[in-house]
Amino acid sequence: MSHFTSEDEALLQSMLRQLLQSVKEKITGAPSVECAEEILLHLEETDENFHNYEFVKYLRQYINNTVGSVIEEETEKCTSAQNQGEVSGYDTLVQHVTKKTRESKEYREMMHALKNVMMVVVESLINKFEEDRMHNKELDSKTKKERQSGYYTDNCSDSDSSFNQSYTFMSQEQLQLLVEKLDPIQPKEVRQEAVQTLCFAPPSDILNSESWPNLRKHLTMSLSDPDATFSEKILRFYAKTFSSSPFNMTREVYTSLAKHLELYFLSGQYSLRISAGLDVSNTDINRLLKKVRLLNEYQKEAPSSWIRHPEKYMEEVVDSTLSLLSVKHESSHAVSPDFLSPVYFLALLDIKAVWFKKWTHAYYSRTVVLRLLEKKYKSLINAAVQQCLDYFEFCKAAVNKNSRVGDFSQQHCSDKQNFSYTGSELQYVYFVHSLCLLGRLLIYKQGRNLFPVQLKNKKDSVSITDLLVLFTQLIYYSPRYSKTALTMHTDSYSPASLVMEILQVFCDQTGCAAECLYKDAVMDALLHPVQSLLSGTEVYINCLETTLIDVADILARIAAVEDGLSLLLYGENEKTAREDSPAAVHVIVQFTKKLLHDDISLLSGSEILPVVKGAFIFVCRQMYRTCEGLQMLIPYGLHESIGEAWKKTSLLSERVPTPVTAMDSTSSISLESKNITGAMNDCVNYMFSSLSKKIQTNDYEEFGNRVIVTQIATTPTGAVALQSSGFIKALVTELWALLECGKDDVRITQPKSTPVEPIDQSCRKSFLSLINLLSYPAVFELLSKQDIPNKPIYSLREVPTDIIDIIDRLIILNSEAKIHSLFSYEQSHIFGLRLLNVLCCELNTLLLLETQYKVSQVLLTAQEENVTETSEGPGDFIIDGLSVERNHVLVRINLIGGPQERILPLRVLDKGSDPYPWPMFSSFPMPKCYLAEIPRKAEFRQDKDLDKLLSLLKSPEKQTGWREICRKQFCKVMKARPDIISGTILADLIEKFVSHLSESRSDCYFSMGNYKATDADVKNKSLSSVQQLGVEMTVRYGKYLNLLKENAENGLCFVLMNCEKFLKQQQRTVESPLCCLQEHYAGYDWFASSVFLIMSGDREKTFTFLQRFSRLLVSAFLWLPRLHISVHLPVTTVESGIHPVYFCSAHHIEMLLKAELPLVFSAFHMSGFAPSQICLQWISQCFWNYMDWSEICHYVAICIFLGPDYQIYMCISVFRHLQQDILKHTEAQDLQVFLKEEALHGFRVSDYLEYMESLEAIYRPMLLKDMRNIRVQNT
Repeated sequence: MSHFTSEDEALLQSMLRQLLQSVKEKITGAPSVECAEEILLHLEETDENFHNYEFVKYLRQYINNTVGSVIEEETEKCTSAQNQGEVSGYDTLVQHVTKKTRESKEYREMMHALKNVMMVVVESLINKFEEDRMHNKELDSKTKKERQSGYYTDNCSDSDSSFNQSYTFMSQEQLQLLVEKLDPIQPKEVRQEAVQTLCFAPPSDILNSESWPNLRKHLTMSLSDPDATFSEKILRFYAKTFSSSPFNMTREVYTSLAKHLELYFLSGQYSLRISAGLDVSNTDINRLLKKVRLLNEYQKEAPSSWIRHPEKYMEEVVDSTLSLLSVKHESSHAVSPDFLSPVYFLALLDIKAVWFKKWTHAYYSRTVVLRLLEKKYKSLINAAVQQCLDYFEFCKAAVNKNSRVGDFSQQHCSDKQNFSYTGSELQYVYFVHSLCLLGRLLIYKQGRNLFPVQLKNKKDSVSITDLLVLFTQLIYYSPRYSKTALTMHTDSYSPASLVMEILQVFCDQTGCAAECLYKDAVMDALLHPVQSLLSGTEVYINCLETTLIDVADILARIAAVEDGLSLLLYGENEKTAREDSPAAVHVIVQFTKKLLHDDISLLSGSEILPVVKGAFIFVCRQMYRTCEGLQMLIPYGLHESIGEAWKKTSLLSERVPTPVTAMDSTSSISLESKNITGAMNDCVNYMFSSLSKKIQTNDYEEFGNRVIVTQIATTPTGAVALQSSGFIKALVTELWALLECGKDDVRITQPKSTPVEPIDQSCRKSFLSLINLLSYPAVFELLSKQDIPNKPIYSLREVPTDIIDIIDRLIILNSEAKIHSLFSYEQSHIFGLRLLNVLCCELNTLLLLETQYKVSQVLLTAQEENVTETSEGPGDFIIDGLSVERNHVLVRINLIGGPQERILPLRVLDKGSDPYPWPMFSSFPMPKCYLAEIPRKAEFRQDKDLDKLLSLLKSPEKQTGWREICRKQFCKVMKARPDIISGTILADLIEKFVSHLSESRSDCYFSMGNYKATDADVKNKSLSSVQQLGVEMTVRYGKYLNLLKENAENGLCFVLMNCEKFLKQQQRTVESPLCCLQEHYAGYDWFASSVFLIMSGDREKTFTFLQRFSRLLVSAFLWLPRLHISVHLPVTTVESGIHPVYFCSAHHIEMLLKAELPLVFSAFHMSGFAPSQICLQWISQCFWNYMDWSEICHYVAICIFLGPDYQIYMCISVFRHLQQDILKHTEAQDLQVFLKEEALHGFRVSDYLEYMESLEAIYRPMLLKDMRNIRVQNT
């Protein structure tokens, strides 16, 4: 196709002429020839219609036919080269193909032929330029003289081109003549010919002409022409204009059409009435609908382009639309209610008001629309509200006539074909349009500002709340399925489904939900069906089950948000609770319990009753996932009802557990474990199954699931369930794949990069999951009496499946076989050492690992082997990643002390000549540089307040309010001189205070058996290896603090063995597979050891104190072994293996944390970590290693003097102190590691005492009530 024929030349000439004609304005406006050339060269960038020009299309086709094969061939070559790595990147490919194509023979021939033919074409155009101009002048003069209509052509060689078969170009004179011919006073034939010409003219020429304003007036009037063909052609011209012209031109056409329709509806010739119905097959109505449809199509398309134009253009379109829709027929100064207004026609074509949704979507247009509605067209909103009210009244009337609403759907339906609508159907269509419009309007604050509205036939104004109550009532008062012609195959236009869509959107919009939904009146309306069923009132509701499911859906969405949950729990105003109506939570829980007991006769036998039950259980779950929600639900025993229903169902069919157990907060786990323990395994199995299938959840659910796993793992029952479900195996297998194997389905083209961080990013999630899992209760159940495999040979394909395997393969690397079985030895071992470091922060875990696996000796041996070899023997330690990690772990696990008492070596290298200044060691004792010097005690100065406190305690006569006086005096001393409450003074204070309380029957919570400690009673007993190691660590710490003397070990052993024997008198026999429920307490007695140090190693004094202390309620929370399998606790509580510190103290810590420190609470949630787990760790070991000894003493003192609830306030104070650090580490995704590894730097109990007192003033009644209920709790 390199050669052109004469036909090709003629075609090119016509197409080039068309191109030049289209860009004529741009070229003629250029100041010079050079500028004109520049415009043409950059036409593709500046002209949006560039690729629509026939000339451009022709050139593209010609190039494709000539060199297309060359391009394809070169592209294929480059693609194959790219796969082999020789060429990379899309840009490089394009450049290479372009270069090769331009160098080809075909390209050179094409350019040569194209150049030759274009020279001929251009020369021909230049030669004919003068001739064409003269010819056009003659044509113009001739048409002016004859004043006859006809088609206008350019009479040039391009008149037969494909382009000119659609468009005819006209000059200004021709357009002026066309305007005159379209004047309504002209004869019909003249106007018809003129409109025919108009349809063939380019819309852009028409709209840009000087004659357009007059033409627009004529067209607006001509649209009312009785001749259907004539008005149809004008509509066709409008449609062509809308589709091919920019917004700045089309808005005038749109306003013209809108004005015509407005005049038509106001004219006397329009007389349609709603009551008469509407037959769309009627010619006149069909024409009217076509006009409205064209209007509506433009309404939906215009928003995509009007932002690029001045706001006044958009305002014209909006104003003309709202003006049209506001048209009302007035007869004798009164608006006729039967008038079929324009909004009905628009509703027929756009029933869900999509046009309004698009207009209000962007702020740019929404502002204009809502401003005009407020200032000029509020009647539109009033009419929409009135329509919804009328429809609701219609529904209520139908309900009153019929016992059920089942037959009401026929009221507004017709058996006619789709070509006609009855009056009731028209009203229903307008109602749907109004409902959707109002639903959209209320989303936006400016839209809500339009309310309240005042209706003419209603005395009181209609507020947003009134409207939302109406919407809500439509769910159960309106028919469930609409049988109109529009909705024969679907119920997407039923009032209930429409209202549900609106309310669901409201729930997702924070501001909208607060102003619209979170109101007592709306909640009462939503709960009306539930209240009726509870009270036994006769219910007139269509599709009762479906209605209840819808109600539950909205309630669950409300409960998922904090403000919504507050509404359900406390009502609209928490401080002024309504006496006449209980909070929604009580209604919902009572109804759910009735559902579970099958105690609602109207629902008996329903096929979808299980769905209704599940929906309301989910609402309850959304409430009890928080501590305050659970607090409200506990009295109802909902978990028992769920358990009974679940067991009943499981007997009838295959057991498919539902995740409805109360495991969404700390004490809910304990409740479930204590009351339906058998369900724990099934619930964990279900949860693991869901996680395995990677079922999509929202962000809240995803983080919530991780928190639930953490909470479950902190209980013995939960840890065993996680093990048996396969959860731990899956976690360990996934970790091994990431750490050692990589993904099997990824083809490795290049080696993995060496990790920069000690724990690679890909393994971090597994690392944190293990930390969440391995709290001490879980470690004890999973590892107690478990031996390490220590196999002689490990296959490279042998994948660990359990926690003991992780310890064996990643931590205790004590053989060449283990080292050689790892592909990434250093990276994997560092992972194991980091995990060990975190685990050993929990002192009970440390004692277990050390006694069972001799962790310290393994690490020391590894350090000993990691030295340089010299001729004289072993040289210096090799400083590498592993030796640095081992050194840090060795120091951490062999030294006890707070932030100012021990110095932990860093795990990073410094710059300079001495990159690691910390001394390494391979045997004990360790270097003294890791122990900080104890600051000398300040000289004791007499203190009046302290003397007063001591005198109060020593006084034999107890005046009224003695305890409160002592407590106030203690607080006074703590705030003024906290440093003096230590040593012998502290021992004296707590000894005397506890002694007095233990003698008061009102202050004693537990009974105390008769037991006298003697050496003879315990001489034949020996402590377990864990306790022996704990004694060693305690004594070593006590000697460092200068609190103990030599042979203190014997005294501490005496105390521990007598305590065990003393407490055994108050223990019950429990048969359980749980390791923690065996005879001995699972862990070391850190509280008794703390008291031993406070008493300076005096064993008799310590044991006597502990005996008296055991009578007090505070002992249950400070002294954890006190209630080990105790007779004072209900059997279910004992069998769960969960301590009151967890299900009571830690539960309330979470509740107060959310109220007092919401940012910290959210940080925990986002991290997938539970505050309860770290608090249990702190409390179990009496804050050892987290606080200095002086602060530990103060913690013990305030809990004894001020009450057990101060344990909770203490933890809240710690979180407050750490708030900024918690937020920072949440962002760094290592919150768990930070909280477990780091001591509480800078925290002083005395600094936060006032804050704790403020918490006491608010929360003490509730907390002490729950703490006292541990003994008698039967829920």
